Amino acid sequence: MILVIGPTRSGKSEWAEHLAGETGKTVTYVATAQIDPGDRDWIERIAQHRRRRPPEWQTLEIPVELSPIIRASEASGCLLVDSLGTWVANLLSEDDFAWEKTCFELFASLEVAAGEIIFVAEETGWGVVPAYASGRKFRSRLGRLVRELGARAESVYLVTGGMVLNLTSLGIPLPTRQPGVNNSW
Repeated sequence: MILVIGPTRSGKSEWAEHLAGETGKTVTYVATAQIDPGDRDWIERIAQHRRRRPPEWQTLEIPVELSPIIRASEASGCLLVDSLGTWVANLLSEDDFAWEKTCFELFASLEVAAGEIIFVAEETGWGVVPAYASGRKFRSRLGRLVRELGARAESVYLVTGGMVLNLTSLGIPLPTRQPGVNNSW
């Protein structure tokens, strides 16, 4: 599994697409975005992503149910999931218990996935604390999810300022969690 993170418009999706193409495997692009017919900017961003994809790539629009797709991945395939931030936003109405269950299912699906999985995720915690509870909930959920996936990933890349940093080779992993600390997921 590979995790590609970065801020908005940093090129993280383009880097993930490059990595997917380099696998030599059959690529399935898993789009978590939902089209809002009233949002022209969003429609254009989705169209830009579509134009960049090679015609032989399959695209699945999966706004919520990622785990079954990951669980069914095949060794000859590569799933490019873009993006986790949109996926988290799509599930923001879940209460904490349901969200924990959703994340547990995601992590369990990764344990049995046969194919290459590349996740794209936004880094949202580098700015000011959101003024609204829903914004803080989103930021907290995405931040924790990215941290947990980063700990499991074979490679983690940060894309920012037009540059790609391999955090796996440059970074030092956080120490493992201690017994007695909330280790859910």
